[in-house]
Parts: sequence; C-alpha cells; structure tokens
Amino acid sequence: MELIKLIYNEGIIILLMLLISIFFRFLLQIFNQRWITTTSHTATLFVLPIIAFIITKVISGNIALSLGLVGALSIVRFRNPVRSPLELSVYFGAITMGIAGAVSKFYLIFLWGSITVAIASLFFINIVVDKFFKKKFFTTSFSEGNSFPTFEISTLKEIDYLDQSPFLNLKKKNKDDVQYILVAKNIEDLKKIENEIKNNSNIINYQLSQS
Repeated sequence: MELIKLIYNEGIIILLMLLISIFFRFLLQIFNQRWITTTSHTATLFVLPIIAFIITKVISGNIALSLGLVGALSIVRFRNPVRSPLELSVYFGAITMGIAGAVSKFYLIFLWGSITVAIASLFFINIVVDKFFKKKFFTTSFSEGNSFPTFEISTLKEIDYLDQSPFLNLKKKNKDDVQYILVAKNIEDLKKIENEIKNNSNIINYQLSQS
C-alpha cells in the first residue's frame, strides 16, 4: 500500500508539471516567443522539470551526493560544446539515471516511466494539433542542433530563387508569410544569397547566423 500511495502521489506531481509545462509553452507562444515552439525547447520544457524532480528526491538529505552532482553537472555544462537545450537535458538525464540507479531503483524506474509519458504526450499533442488545427505543434529552429552557417528568411510570397537553391533546408508556408531556412558549409555561399534577395520587396526579415 505504501508503494502504491507513493506512486500515486509522485504521479500526480509529474502530471501537474506536464500540465504547467503545456501552459507555459502556449503562454510564451501567445506572446510571440517563437523559440519555444522548436522541438528542442518544447521537449526540454517537458523533460527538464521531471529530471530536476527526480534528482532532488534522490539527493535530498545527502550532502555528499549533492556536492558530487554539482561537480558532475559543471563538467557537462562547461567542458562540452552543447548545441541545444535538449542535448544538455539529455546529459543531465543520463547523470540522473546513474545516481538514481545507485541510490533508489524506484526512482530510476519512475524517471524512465515519467520521461516516456512526457515524450508520448508531446507526440499525442502534435497529432491532435495537426489533425484539428492543421498546424504543426513543433517548428524547426534555424540553428537547432546545427553546426553549419544558416540563413533564415521570412517573405510575403514564395521566391523562385530560394525555391531552387541547393542550400534550401526547410520551407514553411504560413497564413501570412513564407519561411525559408538555408544551410551551407561555407557562410560565403549564404552571403551571396543575401546580396541577391536583400532588395526584394517581398522580404519581411532575414537573419544570417554562423554557428
């Protein structure tokens, strides 16, 4: 009975965190924070609270584990090139699994189950939003997980020059604009494209980024 009660109580907390994460995600989107709509940031918003909850439960009251965790996370954060918040969360999650496995089998299994539920929830929400609202729940960031130079362009209409570009990585047609994402190994190739399109009257804005 104690185990069932513990699972129930902890499960309620996980469910509340997932609901709050969804609320924060839509709240930020309402305020035009486009970065939160990327796969990486949305998944991080769902997964990171669970990781923090489990690791807090495992190390609570254990000073040695607390200090060891601080050192481990510092090494991951400052000694490794991290390209996205989701990648960093994966590292933290891996460390949490190791610590939870050594201290509590229950929280190791609970971590696995909770993250599985969180990821399944994301896929379910994506399917529902796509089916009923004809939109994608996730968008692709111009620099998400990409080490190459990128060029993100928003236009009022489709541009043939960009459609035919060999560097075109993603094209997304929205109600009010068209978004292009171009990726190249050499930033000079993207600068040439910038010179070609910068005077086009259909251009809303663009951003050239060298990762």
